[in-house]
Amino acid sequence: MKMVASSKLHHAQQRIEQMRPYEQQLGRIFRAFVSDASEYVPYVTPRPVNRVALVLFTSNSSLCGGFNNNAIKSFTAKVAELRGQGIEIAQVFAVGRKGLDAVRRMGFSADESYCEFLDHPNYDRTKQLAEYLMARYGAKEIDACYMIYHHAQSSAHQVLRYEQYLPLNLPQESEQGDSNYIVEPSSEVIFSRLLPRVITLSLFAALLDSLASEHAARVVAMQIATDNADELLRSLQLQYNKSRQSAITAELLDIVGGSMQ
Repeated sequence: MKMVASSKLHHAQQRIEQMRPYEQQLGRIFRAFVSDASEYVPYVTPRPVNRVALVLFTSNSSLCGGFNNNAIKSFTAKVAELRGQGIEIAQVFAVGRKGLDAVRRMGFSADESYCEFLDHPNYDRTKQLAEYLMARYGAKEIDACYMIYHHAQSSAHQVLRYEQYLPLNLPQESEQGDSNYIVEPSSEVIFSRLLPRVITLSLFAALLDSLASEHAARVVAMQIATDNADELLRSLQLQYNKSRQSAITAELLDIVGGSMQ
């Protein structure tokens, strides 16, 4: 299982590396139009938060250490915190069967189809969820959306993140794009096209990050399990040798005692 998880981790890391140049370039172009499109407010302008949606990323299977438990504990804590502030949890999206089971036990209704995202990560399918969330936010059915997922900081270290997904946090510093781009028909139109792509890519990046973290956590868990099994095997082998030596010693003593009589 460690070898299988290592192979899947390698492929997940490759997906992230292949996506990163596109993400960086898209972000650079996006920042160039932020200051010129301040009047374009959908998905950007915050409003009083009364109803929120939560997106929880876990795994479809177990044997990955505390990966799922940590995400579910964070989700439970955030639900309690939001309810304590008088905020309604309008909808929960569980990406992963472990999270799906947990949110259903808490009384939330969640669609099982999002668990398939982990089996075959696909940008187009992630885009459908992103468009649905943007539509609900645009219709003011929710006032904010948050994501709970693991970030693969390294192969041995995963960091649990709680991030605001909608409304989008604009960068503090923007690049002036007029000197670098000839904009037609206008900056606002270009910005309106870029913004949904940036929002969708943010969700897809969280999906790939969570998937890589899952495989990394499983590699570590299986290595620990292998080490524990080896240690148990050595302990049992030592116990067996001691028992066998004691039996041989007892037989030799019986033979010696019999010959002396």
